[in-house]
Amino acid sequence: MPDKETEEKRRHSTPLIPYSHYQCHLPDAFMNVPMHWHSEFELGYILQGKGEFICQDKRFVAEKGDILLLPPNMLHAAYPCEESSLIYHALVFHPYLLGANSNDRCTTECIRPVINGNIEIRIPIGPDFKDYPRLKSSVEEIFSCAFQNNPSPDLLLKSELLRLFWLLLKDSTFIRRKSQGLSHSEIIRPALFYMMENFRKNITVEELADLVHLSKSYFMGCFKKAVGVGAIEHLAQLRINAACEALSATDTPVADIAFACGYSNLSNFNRQFKKLAGCSPREYRHNTSSLKLPSPSSM
Repeated sequence: MPDKETEEKRRHSTPLIPYSHYQCHLPDAFMNVPMHWHSEFELGYILQGKGEFICQDKRFVAEKGDILLLPPNMLHAAYPCEESSLIYHALVFHPYLLGANSNDRCTTECIRPVINGNIEIRIPIGPDFKDYPRLKSSVEEIFSCAFQNNPSPDLLLKSELLRLFWLLLKDSTFIRRKSQGLSHSEIIRPALFYMMENFRKNITVEELADLVHLSKSYFMGCFKKAVGVGAIEHLAQLRINAACEALSATDTPVADIAFACGYSNLSNFNRQFKKLAGCSPREYRHNTSSLKLPSPSSM
């Protein structure tokens, strides 16, 4: 199991409302969803465009109509493709919605093996998969209920989640048994979340390698394979994402935001921001001032 000290601190569920619903626009509302994990399931449904996703050590492009069901504790990230924006629904829900605290046979033999990773559900699931029309219908009903955010639709949401799992688990083309050995993303997990919690500080590759007890060169290779970019570039993404959130949600001066996000030099911040966001900080603030969408840290 992952180290609890490195777990994402945001809670997506409460005992009263055991899920959160997000509609994500990349890169219009924020540039990307950085690598992270949480103790809840996440159901994703691509509405428009396409994007690159990293789920554990699997990297793939998902596009309109694709369904992604991620188990608790899976490292994952999302990036828009260069030629396309990405809009997708995401439902982050507690395993209790599936009756995970029950001891009946369907829970112990079907639900818990997915939670603990002994059974993996294939991702993504696209229109070419068998039974896709029924899966799509179930997913659309789930998000319709989540959008209503009321007690009565929650009943249907629960039943449709169970139906979705039944559709997936009854067909062997959707599932596979867990592979043996640690993945690259598992190896570097402590370093990833040290960066998430401390990106405002001066972090070195040597420091990160020491944290996971690897040589610098081996750590750099593992990090690139797991995340898709080097550790320094990932650190810059975390900082610029935090700056994007502050620019769109506050009136704080650009210089103050730059310093709060770990930059001691405003010119360097402006260069990094334009390189990653494609525009200046002031242009970004102007373009996103009317958007009221969840930040990458919500995902």
